Amino acid sequence: MTKILVTGAGGQLGSQLLGRGDSAGFDLVGLTSAELDITDAEAVGDAVEPGAVVLNCAAYTAVDAAESDEQTAHRVNVDGARNLARACARRGARLIHVSTDYVFAGDASVPYEPDAPTGPRTAYGRTKLAGERVVLEDDPSAVVVRTAWVYTGAGSDFVATMLRLQRERDTVDVVDDQIGSPTYAGDLAAGLLELAGREDVPGGVLHATNSGQASWFELARAVFSGVGADAARVHACSSAQFPRPAPRPAYSVLSPAAWAAAGLTPLRPWRVALEAALAGLPPVCD
Repeated sequence: MTKILVTGAGGQLGSQLLGRGDSAGFDLVGLTSAELDITDAEAVGDAVEPGAVVLNCAAYTAVDAAESDEQTAHRVNVDGARNLARACARRGARLIHVSTDYVFAGDASVPYEPDAPTGPRTAYGRTKLAGERVVLEDDPSAVVVRTAWVYTGAGSDFVATMLRLQRERDTVDVVDDQIGSPTYAGDLAAGLLELAGREDVPGGVLHATNSGQASWFELARAVFSGVGADAARVHACSSAQFPRPAPRPAYSVLSPAAWAAAGLTPLRPWRVALEAALAGLPPVCD
């Protein structure tokens, strides 16, 4: 049975991976960021076992905070990624490193392929791109998987926030000028586990998101409709009405072509995935 180490196991993706390990036939061990600080090279070296697969979900993801604390973001997203890559290369382990759409400028009009020119416009994006590069430099057999707009519907992600706001407010304003591919963390986890079981996929960069595209406004309306609320209560607005320290990509749809070409199962359409995610959430008692 393949042993998989999941770093950053306390996050939404890490939690979804651990919940699917037994059914996928893997021996999964999850370590939260508190249990394994990937910026500690010695600790990383001790944690990585020969022949294992390491799924790195650990990252500094506070996009706005990174604008004023890029040093901390760099330490986790670059130095930590380098530690994992070097440990995996040294011990003969296989690294799957999760990255983001923020490595792109967000000014495209067609889905980004893995080899499309990058051009991050945020501190978070810069550190994630630098992390990709050190991973592939130190461990060319590693696979970098970029994803985007990940949610579970629980906690504080966008879908969870819309679920809360539909209970608390008569109307909600949501931007309609940012386009991406909403991605259910459960589907992404299943895709990563499929990749973990495939030794014939060469090192490099792949993209994995639920298929199709939407604006945040369209996603919010789909969430409202999905729980029987009136979608007309969601009103469209522009990004200019909600300024943030870190600019959000206007367009960050990722092409699934390379993922499919590698023989991996394409992730299902985002609307179908959202319906499944909403159906699987526990009921809310007001």
